[in-house]
Amino acid sequence: MVSGGMTCVKYLLFLFNLIFAITGVVFITVGGVILSYYSGYRNFLDNWFFAAPVLMIVVGVIVFLISFFGCCGAVKENHCMIITFSVLLLLIFALELGAGISGYMMRNEVGKMLLRRMNNSIYTYHTDNDVHNMWDTLQVDFKCCGINGTSDWWPTQFKEPKLPPSCCSEISNTAECDVNAITSHNEGCLKKVTDTIENKAYILGGVGIGVALIQLIGVIFACFLARSIRREYETVVR
Repeated sequence: MVSGGMTCVKYLLFLFNLIFAITGVVFITVGGVILSYYSGYRNFLDNWFFAAPVLMIVVGVIVFLISFFGCCGAVKENHCMIITFSVLLLLIFALELGAGISGYMMRNEVGKMLLRRMNNSIYTYHTDNDVHNMWDTLQVDFKCCGINGTSDWWPTQFKEPKLPPSCCSEISNTAECDVNAITSHNEGCLKKVTDTIENKAYILGGVGIGVALIQLIGVIFACFLARSIRREYETVVR
């Protein structure tokens, strides 16, 4: 049996594993919500942009599963299970740190990526139904119009002052949306979408790095407990 201060470490480790299971659920939830949000605007985002939330979901599932090793190892005082748990947790720590850092770093590319994708898609608004629906959804959700403003629509098939119906909050069946309409959105979509996605990247990065640091404390507790169990076993053998 582990004695003294290590008994406290044992129960703290068990408590940490319960927290790990919860953090696994948090990772899955946050990754799923952000992935779902990004999927709604997939025509404006590069494929690599989905890597961080997918990694977060995968890591969450693994964390939830390996917390079993830590709980059983702490309760049974099994040296092998605790070491296995520590190694797995260190690997997860690296993945979580990577997901968090990539989520934070990718915010620097958001503006350039969105500008390029919006410029490429705005001219196919009338010919591509998928792009048409995506732009309409974007402009309705963010209450915006065009890339940087309403004038972005006039080099396309729209003639000044006409705009896509989604650039106006409300229009009657007989009226058309134009820049002079009271309910028209004059602010461009680029800045609004960039700010929103950057905020999601901060959340992704903060959750990833924060949870990873908490789990690093768990690894330290696990190593202390494993060392204590090893010493107790060597004492009994002697």
